[in-house]
Amino acid sequence: MVSSPHEAMHRIFQEHPSLFSRLSEVLGIDTGPCSSADVMPTDLTESQPLERRVDTLLRIETEDGSPFLLAVEAQGRKDPEKPATWAYYYAHLLNKYRMRTLLLVVCQNRSTAEWAARPTHFGSPEHAIITLRPLVVGPHNMPVITEVAAARKDPAFTTLALITHADDPDIGAILKTLSTALRDTPEAIANPLVELTAQGLGNRPAARQWRNLVAMDLSFYTSPLSEEIRDEGRAKGRAEDILRLLELRGIAVPVEARDKIAGCHDLHLLDRWFSHAVTATTAEDVFTEE
Repeated sequence: MVSSPHEAMHRIFQEHPSLFSRLSEVLGIDTGPCSSADVMPTDLTESQPLERRVDTLLRIETEDGSPFLLAVEAQGRKDPEKPATWAYYYAHLLNKYRMRTLLLVVCQNRSTAEWAARPTHFGSPEHAIITLRPLVVGPHNMPVITEVAAARKDPAFTTLALITHADDPDIGAILKTLSTALRDTPEAIANPLVELTAQGLGNRPAARQWRNLVAMDLSFYTSPLSEEIRDEGRAKGRAEDILRLLELRGIAVPVEARDKIAGCHDLHLLDRWFSHAVTATTAEDVFTEE
């Protein structure tokens, strides 16, 4: 099953195709300034029934007129089968498009990144026909960005750096830096980055930190995540209103009923329960259907 971090690690290049130009500094290669980029079909299937899809494929145009293909793969763990798959991707793309092709692997784990960066030789021990050496970014070479000024210069790069450092002990400071920087970023750019950050954190404890920062620092945004967080806040407040009303009216609320009210996130249902609480004589009356 494809995980949320997996999606975030490659989908950010679809949202910001020129991001690879900035990664040239991290990778130590020079592809030239990007002038434009197009998202390409990711289906690399041939006539055989076996389906193969690269995570993200971009055609990047450079200012000097030498375009190239960038295949982006998100890798969450070591997989001894993957180098052969990557070699297939590369050979297929080279054969199909006949243009310069680069393979970038994005990792969140240092050991996985170091494994992915190791050359893999295909052929015999005496003679390698193909040597695969993908470009790799991860916590081993991406910067830890905790200065707001640096984050503001390139929010997309900062987001990718954050995703690769999702397990960093200082993730709280990294998250705060990005949320602060995004306050001054146009909403059309900030909203996708808010969502990609949430995806990239997956089910880590830092995901809750990010949700709280979005609620506080980015409360004016209307991204799906920020709307969800604000709905949660309104639901929590409404549930507290119901319990407080019942308390003021001297109505005992059993633990089961209290948990049911406090655990509800449906604002419409909570509003209905609040109306019932005005005239209820028992806690069970709150849940009575009209």
